[in-house]
Amino acid sequence: MHPELPLVFEIGSYVGLGLILLFDLLYVVKRPHIPSFRESTLWVVFYVTLALAFAGLMWAFTDGEFAGQFLAGWLTEYSLSIDNLFVFVIIMARFSVPRKYQQEVLMVGIVIALVLRGIFILLGAQIIANFSFVFYIFGLFLLVTAYRQAFANNEDADDGETRFTLFLRRKLGVHDEFDGSKLRTTVNGKRMFTPMIIVFIAIGTTDFIFAIDSIPAIFGITQSPFIVFTANVFALMGLRQLYFLLGGLLDRLRYLHYGIAFILAFIGVKLFLHAMHENELPFINNGEHIEWAPEISTWMSLAVIVVAMTVATVASLVHSAHERRNGVATDAGEKDRVESAVDASASEQTPPAPGTRGEGDVR
Repeated sequence: MHPELPLVFEIGSYVGLGLILLFDLLYVVKRPHIPSFRESTLWVVFYVTLALAFAGLMWAFTDGEFAGQFLAGWLTEYSLSIDNLFVFVIIMARFSVPRKYQQEVLMVGIVIALVLRGIFILLGAQIIANFSFVFYIFGLFLLVTAYRQAFANNEDADDGETRFTLFLRRKLGVHDEFDGSKLRTTVNGKRMFTPMIIVFIAIGTTDFIFAIDSIPAIFGITQSPFIVFTANVFALMGLRQLYFLLGGLLDRLRYLHYGIAFILAFIGVKLFLHAMHENELPFINNGEHIEWAPEISTWMSLAVIVVAMTVATVASLVHSAHERRNGVATDAGEKDRVESAVDASASEQTPPAPGTRGEGDVR
């Protein structure tokens, strides 16, 4: 058996993470603003560095196994959290949330996600401790989720969500306009909810769905509730800043869902193999452990996760660059015609200011 993490380390970690989250929450509430690219980058680098330092401390307190489990779990949750961002972008756009208050919305969403995942982790740990066959269920669930992630058509989801939104607006009495970040406002002497309440409900529902997907995935890497929870905390802490950092880059990561699907499928297979190795079901191998079933190591899992995300990201960026080059080539004739017209009438027009011609390409 691997040595256990000291209790003082676990308590100190919870206290430290709680203080960081509290500071982050107060910072957002007291200073609602649109973070710059530089600010977002510094925060993302800070949280990534903090996660790596935490893994280093785990290695120092015990051995490399726990540190490897944390890194693999953190990267898995981070990958799935990036998938959250696509949905968050849709929610923010659909409800026209003022960009100044999007940080606060995201922070509330992160707190909701942490609470939900904490509950799921406690339940999952108890179920796993008492029923080893649950790994078969988790494995099958992840394989189905991986298939849906890669191939399912979710066009109907928008219609259902719109009907749900209209239902909430009618039942709750929601005003059409925001009042800062307030949930309630007064309109013609009548107290009403603002659209922010529906945004929070949409974010919370999204967090619930993703928690159902992500918790079985990380339990396929480690069965330590402490590592599962801290990996989730570190993955979610940098999510708000990553939202503003990536911005328009998200629509270029068109192959990211394939990378995530591959990771989920890999962990699903790993869970099946682990369930076979620990098998106690009487109708499988007469209730005996299946000794030939291999156990996939933590470090192999970490390598697969890193490679899958790297390949998906690089392939997405290469495809995006190829599309942009083709777009430039397609518009070359039109560009030449425009430039000829400009040259022909140059004597009658005021020369453009430096950099003006490139502004049309910026989105």
